[in-house]
Amino acid sequence: MLKSDQFLPLEFVFNPNWWNKTAGISFDRDFYLNPKKREENDVMMRRILFEKFGEFGFGEENPKPRPIAGSMMVAGGFVIPALLGAEIRFSAAEAPQPLPQILSKDQIMSFVEPDILSNWPMNELADGWDRQQKEYGYLLGDINTDGILNAAYHFYGPDLFADLLEDPDVPVRFMRKIAKIIIQTATYVKNRTGTTSVSVNRMACRLSPSPFIHANCSVQMISPRTYEKNLLPIEQDMAKSISDYGVHHCGVKTEIYAKFYNQIPVCYCEIGWESNPEKCRSFLPNAFLNLRLSPIRMLSCSSSEIKNDVEELLNSVGDLTNVGVSCINMDFGTPEENILTVSETIERYRTLWKKHHG
Repeated sequence: MLKSDQFLPLEFVFNPNWWNKTAGISFDRDFYLNPKKREENDVMMRRILFEKFGEFGFGEENPKPRPIAGSMMVAGGFVIPALLGAEIRFSAAEAPQPLPQILSKDQIMSFVEPDILSNWPMNELADGWDRQQKEYGYLLGDINTDGILNAAYHFYGPDLFADLLEDPDVPVRFMRKIAKIIIQTATYVKNRTGTTSVSVNRMACRLSPSPFIHANCSVQMISPRTYEKNLLPIEQDMAKSISDYGVHHCGVKTEIYAKFYNQIPVCYCEIGWESNPEKCRSFLPNAFLNLRLSPIRMLSCSSSEIKNDVEELLNSVGDLTNVGVSCINMDFGTPEENILTVSETIERYRTLWKKHHG
């Protein structure tokens, strides 16, 4: 079972637009691939988080440079699609965007997995990590290794969903190859930095052991039956190759997939907004549950509504000893009052728990 570094850990992640407008940080190619630029931006980001939310433990007052292999402050990934052959579009105020590159059925069938360290961007990243390792003696952070369904869509297109129903052998074979690339990449990164998934969700650095988190953002686009038949066996094989295995589920209705996640099995599961935490807990009794707040509501709702959101999540899940809360990809304009409200509400629940448990 995963152990958190405190009771009811809380994490906020702001999207690139927030950082760009707040601190002038550009999410261009150098942000991800230039070691010194990564370190400079990391220092700035930690300082800004302290200035705004330091009273609740976020950021650092006087941060020093550290050898960041991949930013620990933003979510989103491009490495796996790039290794598969996608062109990546970098923008100053947006996450990297893999551009669709639809392959023919013959190309899908004949696809050969690349050697990850001989291909961009892993070759460039690894070269930078070597230089950082030589200078500092260690590395921190990691890269987002995406998910099999997410990545497959960039190359298969919308026919992916029809074929999963009518001709599943072709997409399943392709996704098994993607799974192999994901595991190879995550294992390499873990051997160098000690973590795999801080860039999927910062909660990964609050847990021991730090879990591998597979990104199932697109799973809500297929039925639970299709997931069980076609994707669950792939994830079960992935879990045999890397531990401790967790699932990032940012979509709605996590509970209709949770019983299958328990069959992987998972030690960690994100519970997307508009899901039922109580039902998720019934299916995942031993997993760490990361309850997700809605970044859209954080942007548009009043602080009293946000307070109710937090309380409803926490009151519905039951025992809070293996639970965390996060809000990912908050946009510029999100009222700081709402962020403080979440922090204050979580702190109140921590205080009540200490009062009753000593």
